[in-house]
Amino acid sequence: MRADPEPVVKALHEDGQGVLRTETLLVLALSLGASACSSLISFIGSLTKPGGLKDQAATLNGSYAPGRPWLDLAWQLFGIGTALVPVLLVAHLLTREGVPGLRVLGFDRTRPGWDLGRGALVAAGIGSAGLAFYLAARASGFNLTVVPEALPDVWWKFPVLILSALQNAVVEEIIVLAYLLRRLDQLGWSPMAALLASSVLRGSYHLYQGIGGFLGNMVMGVVFVLAYRRWGRVGPLVVAHALLDIVAFGGYALLAGKVGWLPTP
Repeated sequence: MRADPEPVVKALHEDGQGVLRTETLLVLALSLGASACSSLISFIGSLTKPGGLKDQAATLNGSYAPGRPWLDLAWQLFGIGTALVPVLLVAHLLTREGVPGLRVLGFDRTRPGWDLGRGALVAAGIGSAGLAFYLAARASGFNLTVVPEALPDVWWKFPVLILSALQNAVVEEIIVLAYLLRRLDQLGWSPMAALLASSVLRGSYHLYQGIGGFLGNMVMGVVFVLAYRRWGRVGPLVVAHALLDIVAFGGYALLAGKVGWLPTP
């Protein structure tokens, strides 16, 4: 009598699901999931600190070695480089899955003009709305004063800010958008549940900025998930995120203290 293969197939399927679930949790624990926990702790600290949120500052790019520019540069580059390691891990895991690494997520050089054009349009649409929302949230007392950069005025300031923006874009969009959605789809999550998971995670690791940072980035996450689902490529969203951060970091460096509408500590 032949054994019924269904229990064996089911066990193999459940085992594979468990491996994917564990893999996803480990990738998040090494990257943006850990950032979300850190952000929550930071936000609790801000809430329990005397004074309102808008009287406190959240610095995004600060000096690691004040007064020692070469050592500071070394730390800046080290931080940017090590932050990209989880992306390399994702590429490795996807390759072992039997797909062409990050290309399966639409992160390649096959359509540079298309990616740049779509990314610029998304950045233009989100950028102005995001700035207005931040100013309103801070004025209402729901947000800290965000300081996009507090680097010394040295020759490497703007190159490091650009590299930091590119690193943020690659890490966040590869992991919390494209990779996470792929794994959640494989785990049988509904499209709506996956959208909520990705968007809430994106908002949660910005919670250190305040409630405004959480809500604003969660809405951005919804837009990015919908765009990714439609286009099937993460490239345009990496471009959009990079442009948003480059303008935010560089604009603050050039305008802080020179215009009245831009909040400073």
